[in-house]
Amino acid sequence: MATPDDRRYTEQHEWAQVQEPGGEGTRVRVGITDHAQDALGDIVFVQLPEVGDEVTVGTPIGEIESTKSVSDVYAPVAGVVAARNEALEDTPELLNSDPYGAGWLIDISVTGNAGDPTAALLDAAGYQAAVDAS
Repeated sequence: MATPDDRRYTEQHEWAQVQEPGGEGTRVRVGITDHAQDALGDIVFVQLPEVGDEVTVGTPIGEIESTKSVSDVYAPVAGVVAARNEALEDTPELLNSDPYGAGWLIDISVTGNAGDPTAALLDAAGYQAAVDAS
C-alpha cells in the first residue's frame, strides 16, 4: 500500500497535506489513507462537515460508510472547513480508487498558526511503522 511522503498522517489513518497558503491562512487538505480505504472495503457513502464549520483536532468531522462498517473521520488540524469534496456525494468510491488524489475529503483553513500546522503529525515512515506494528 502507498504512503506518500508529501503529507503527514494520524494514527486514526487520516492524511493532511498543506496546500498553498491562502490570504486567510494556511489550507490543509484532509483525506483517508490507502490503508484505511483498504480496511473499510467498498465505500458507499461519505458524510462531510459543511463549509464554515469549525473543527478541532481529534474530533469527528464526518463518517465513511462501507459495505463492512461505518467509521468516523477525525480532524488532524484545527480550523474552519474551507472546502469539501462534493464529488464524493455521487461517487464515494473515489476514496477506494484514489485516496490521495480525487478522493480527498475537506480543506481546512488554519488560522493563527505561524509554523506548519501538520508538524505534530506522523511522517510517512512513522505512519507506516505504526501500521506495520498493528
